[in-house]
Amino acid sequence: MTITPAERARLTRSAAYASIAVALLLVGTKLWAVWASGSTAMLGSLADTTLDLVASLATLTGVIIAAQPADEEHRFGHGKAEALAAMFQVVLIAISAFGLAYRAISQWIAGGRVAAAEEGIAVSVLALVATLGLLAWQRRVIARTGSVAISTDHLHYQSDLALNLAVIAALVLDRYLDIAGADPLFGLAIALWLGWGAWRAAGEAIDHLMDREWPEEQRTQFLKVLARHPELRGVHDLRTRTSGAHNFVQFHAAVDGTMSVAEAHRVMDEIEARIEAEFPGVEVFIHPDPEGLVDEEGTAALELLRDRS
Repeated sequence: MTITPAERARLTRSAAYASIAVALLLVGTKLWAVWASGSTAMLGSLADTTLDLVASLATLTGVIIAAQPADEEHRFGHGKAEALAAMFQVVLIAISAFGLAYRAISQWIAGGRVAAAEEGIAVSVLALVATLGLLAWQRRVIARTGSVAISTDHLHYQSDLALNLAVIAALVLDRYLDIAGADPLFGLAIALWLGWGAWRAAGEAIDHLMDREWPEEQRTQFLKVLARHPELRGVHDLRTRTSGAHNFVQFHAAVDGTMSVAEAHRVMDEIEARIEAEFPGVEVFIHPDPEGLVDEEGTAALELLRDRS
């Protein structure tokens, strides 16, 4: 379903505001739980939630900037602000994971134990409920907008589910089952989980910043749309990229060399109309060539419409 830029901006802002509200609630309650329990696993959960708050603020900034229309200095729009916000979040997650791992190993060596468990368990249950509600809304927003910044924020809170379950397990094992080392062990596991999440989130953000080509399935579908036009004789040097919610594509289109400029222009308009119908909102740049003329070399010169079925 296609949505307008204004609707997309409204949805992404609502998801960012929701994550900030949840993070503020959880930071306050987890501060109290850390003070009451002395748990490293709970400290890790607090660190993660604090970074979630900072990251959510960065996400809000990113989606607001990304929603701004193109201007004279940014002719392709501001979509990459979302990827920059996502990379900022990745850095924070990595720092948090390293610090938590250091704390967990230190506690393991020192043989530290938790002082109390009830407070930490209660706060973790509250965090689970609040996080589930936030994730449900974020999934809806991501499905409608495809926002990379909200997707990275969503990843944070997905990890929070496992994180809070791990905190509950650590507190129960250490306090009630008297299993020494359970709390730092779970704290270390949480640190590793955060590090893995940062690695995965970085990959998607880097793809946007480096103008990675569309997925092969999307490119194939695009070529099928082009192949349906009877006067298009060939396509080469197809280039695609995504910036935030905006897709860009350019290619060389071969037409009958005896066509007039007006006729070639008509064909290009018809092709653009077909593209818009199948890929709403995509920005297209077409360079018309007379059939048989290919000035490019290497992969850019390969004919892409060999199969017109």
